[in-house]
Amino acid sequence: MILDAARAAAGNLFTAEFRSVFFKTLGLTLLALAGLWFGLKETFDWLALPWIDALMPGLPSWAGWLSFVTAIAAGIGLALVLALLIAPVTAIVAGLFLDDAAETVERVAYPQDPPGRAVPVIPALVMSLKFLFVVILGNLFALLLLLIPGINIGAFFIVNGYLLGREFFEFAAMRFRPEAEAKALRRKYAGTVFLAGLVIAGFLAVPLLNLVTPLFAAAMMVHLHKMVAARDAAPAGLRR
Repeated sequence: MILDAARAAAGNLFTAEFRSVFFKTLGLTLLALAGLWFGLKETFDWLALPWIDALMPGLPSWAGWLSFVTAIAAGIGLALVLALLIAPVTAIVAGLFLDDAAETVERVAYPQDPPGRAVPVIPALVMSLKFLFVVILGNLFALLLLLIPGINIGAFFIVNGYLLGREFFEFAAMRFRPEAEAKALRRKYAGTVFLAGLVIAGFLAVPLLNLVTPLFAAAMMVHLHKMVAARDAAPAGLRR
């Protein structure tokens, strides 16, 4: 079920029907990341440079290396912070474009089914902001675990697999059912949703591909919700 949903979503990514959603999602994600990079860089420079400038007059000539080493360290720190922020950025972008992606998948892959309804703006905004807060906390926890060898990579996948799987599945499910029912369905198939979230986290971990994670995740969870809903509605003896 999970692999079928992932293959179907990957097949959707670069089709003509997805072109408009693809460029909007990619463009906004790049713009947001560029803005974060610029803002973080200015902050790092503002914090680091004043004390170096104050120390330099009283230091020997070779102390210019201090500025160079500090710049390298700041660059590495900046890259790490930005990498940890990719997941929250994808959550925000998903909140804006999930309905567009879902509508395209439903129209192309499930033309015989009734179309879903877009999640109202205010509930979608509240859910996105709440989820953004949870993702930031989860990734801060994962950052702390980076200090413990052997579990750091696992922490990234577990944290992001759970959070991304939950968010994208509930958004897809809420196009067809009330929020409480969507959450109940997600809890009933928590293992399946979590494993699907791990696939999304793997997608998120690949450079360049991670920039279209929201589109892939939205399409994948639309397919997965369709499969789960069909299985849940089937008589017990016919379920696989």
